[in-house]
Amino acid sequence: MTNVSDLKPFEHGDIFAGATMLNNPDDDHAGDGRIIQYDSDLKLKGTLWTKNTTHLVQGLKFDHDKNLWAFDSQNYASIKVSPTGEQIDQVDFGPRSFSNVCFSGSGDLFLGEHLVGDESNNKALEGPRKLGTVLPFMPGTQRYGDGNLYKFSNNGDLLDTYETETHGGMPGFLGITASTMDADESKVVYISELGNRIFQYDVLNNQQLEDLFTYEPDSGNMVIAISYATNGDFYSIKANFGSGFALCKHNPSTGEITDEKILPGPGWASLCLSSDCQHALIGNFFNGQIAKFSLQTGQMVASAETSVERSLAGIAEFNQT
Repeated sequence: MTNVSDLKPFEHGDIFAGATMLNNPDDDHAGDGRIIQYDSDLKLKGTLWTKNTTHLVQGLKFDHDKNLWAFDSQNYASIKVSPTGEQIDQVDFGPRSFSNVCFSGSGDLFLGEHLVGDESNNKALEGPRKLGTVLPFMPGTQRYGDGNLYKFSNNGDLLDTYETETHGGMPGFLGITASTMDADESKVVYISELGNRIFQYDVLNNQQLEDLFTYEPDSGNMVIAISYATNGDFYSIKANFGSGFALCKHNPSTGEITDEKILPGPGWASLCLSSDCQHALIGNFFNGQIAKFSLQTGQMVASAETSVERSLAGIAEFNQT
């Protein structure tokens, strides 16, 4: 049966989630790509079945023209959806594993490269955490990627390359897996998922800065998601497979954790701060749940199910203003 898209024109407060169906029996990261649309109370509105994707649809974010962006880092594909709900032609940024983006006011893009290294640093080739998918090598190489940040014009011209530090995360091959830009557009804050560091890079002077925040290596604490709010507040999700997951508010200048809200169970891995500056939208990779949490109380106030485990890899809210 052919998948039929029925995404609606975007309305203020709409919430979008990338949740590929994972219906390829030979690859546990692959299947029919989709972006699900909900209203502000997480009531289902529609679905876009994405073109030119084969694996997880991730890294959802809106640009200044209200277009929704997403990525398939394994298929080297970027997705662009107009405010009318239609997937539109997209620039080809080349064969790199881009999975996240920041937009400057001038229209330039800063793309984060999801993968880094080669098979020598891949801890998931064998053993209990062996991947059920094959990571692609960049064409003509035996490398997954360089884990860098790249500046492009909005028509796809490469303007600069920033040789960023990365952590590798638990599997060893994760580069820049999430990124966010501060309000004055002087730096990009980023992470390697399930690493212990929140990195900062000065994009004006092309230099690595001291980490915004670092957990002690033996603490078991890791960072799995980050986001700025529209008022400048900065949040992360702390992952600890012993003591649990938490939504953390940081001093945006020093990185110090100033508030922490315990999340219900493990797996919370996608984060978007609502434009009302009162709620966080968080996606659970393990069970496919999307939830809206009060920043003040930490309580879940609404939720929805994508009905696919280990697929939910991006969440974004449409802000009309």
